[in-house]
Amino acid sequence: MSRPATPPVLDAPPGALSPARRALQRVTGPIERFLHVEAASGILLLTAALVALVWANSPLRSSYEHLWHTPISIGAGGFSASKPLHFWINDALMVVFFFVVGLEIRREMHDGELSDVKRATLPIAAALGGMLVPAAIFFAVNHGAPAKRGWGVPMATDIAFAVGVLALLGKRVPAAVRVLLLALAIIDDIGAIIVIAVFYSSSFSWTGVAIAGLGLGGVGLLRSVGVRSTAAYVIPGVVLWAGILVTGVHPTIAGVILGLLTPAKAWFGERGFLATVDDAIDEVRRRHVAGHDARDLLDALARIEQAQREAVPPVVRLEAALHPWVAYGIMPIFALANAGVDLRGVDWTDSASAGVIVGVVLGLVFGKLIGVVAASAITVRLGLAARPRGVTWRGVTLVGVVAGIGFTMAIFIANLAFPAGPMLGAAKIGVLIASAISGVSALIAGRFLLPPVPVDGSIATTAHEAEGSTEL
Repeated sequence: MSRPATPPVLDAPPGALSPARRALQRVTGPIERFLHVEAASGILLLTAALVALVWANSPLRSSYEHLWHTPISIGAGGFSASKPLHFWINDALMVVFFFVVGLEIRREMHDGELSDVKRATLPIAAALGGMLVPAAIFFAVNHGAPAKRGWGVPMATDIAFAVGVLALLGKRVPAAVRVLLLALAIIDDIGAIIVIAVFYSSSFSWTGVAIAGLGLGGVGLLRSVGVRSTAAYVIPGVVLWAGILVTGVHPTIAGVILGLLTPAKAWFGERGFLATVDDAIDEVRRRHVAGHDARDLLDALARIEQAQREAVPPVVRLEAALHPWVAYGIMPIFALANAGVDLRGVDWTDSASAGVIVGVVLGLVFGKLIGVVAASAITVRLGLAARPRGVTWRGVTLVGVVAGIGFTMAIFIANLAFPAGPMLGAAKIGVLIASAISGVSALIAGRFLLPPVPVDGSIATTAHEAEGSTEL
């Protein structure tokens, strides 16, 4: 029996008006192309920061402050909580950001750059150097002053901005350099998370530990019985978040914990996916020949959907699903809510504010570069690690320069280190200045340090570059 011809798939769904659909595609097409540009999230983040800065210094500055202090209430049954919008952004919405960070760490530890100790030694050393030297510079500048509490501000690298800057350099940036930056940034995030949990948390409460334990136990129970639905973990995740909030530790740590607990192995995998889909398609063909109606397809479609969901590890699937929301939604909202500094409220002649600005700028711009390059060189010279293939010392230097972009996490730590006032404003200004300097410096340095890309697309290697690849 010959197989019946498969009807063609229409360009538009049934009932859609073709002119209206084409008009919509003309509007959404450029937006979709922009979102596929690697530097797009960094550009959007920068735009949100500039809007916040202009808004906070415009005649409408009062509306900026009032917006973020607007009380938002949530409740269920006899429970209700009312907090300003700024709290829900920094302490609740940013949990999703930290959850994605936890997913990235989990994936890298399972089969990425952090899965092998020898391969991870160099980025670990570079990240530690890039955290300790900026913190030491800030502490030295502000030694003996109340502002010394902000030593953690210049420690963190903003991965979205950093990758965006490298993307603007195009193909002259080797893939190995991008991998080194990503590994360094992930380890950097681990360090920042530890700093937040240990040094920037309020008084500790054991009641919160008990509540967090219930949430953590709920997550463990669901995992032990094989529950794979993401929605099922929302309630125990919220309980975990609430418990950590009560403990005095910053509640965004709950996102990291949940990310680290996410399974890193696929259930079906590639082979299981192919076998399940092939079997389901054969069944659909048999039912089609027998003349069954569309409702008979539901069982086969459900199996295909499950195979599709479980073909990749949950840690990969969730990271891919949430990354656009974080990059194009949560991080720009965070920037809009936190980068608006009223420049009139900062006393540029005040020694405390000046010390914060100088400490942050020197720490990020110079401390990151010195720490990354020096720690890498020492580790390699001692024989503890080797530079990844394709990464020259010029590439390591570029990573050190671009690591000075410390926007999102740096401002986040500044909010924890300083109360609202001149020093917090000074810290944010320092972060913005340092990130701008590091970003522009990375673009300039990339042009000089990395070889140009010839017309054939290969990377040109000059004799001078070859020499620089073996000597520091």
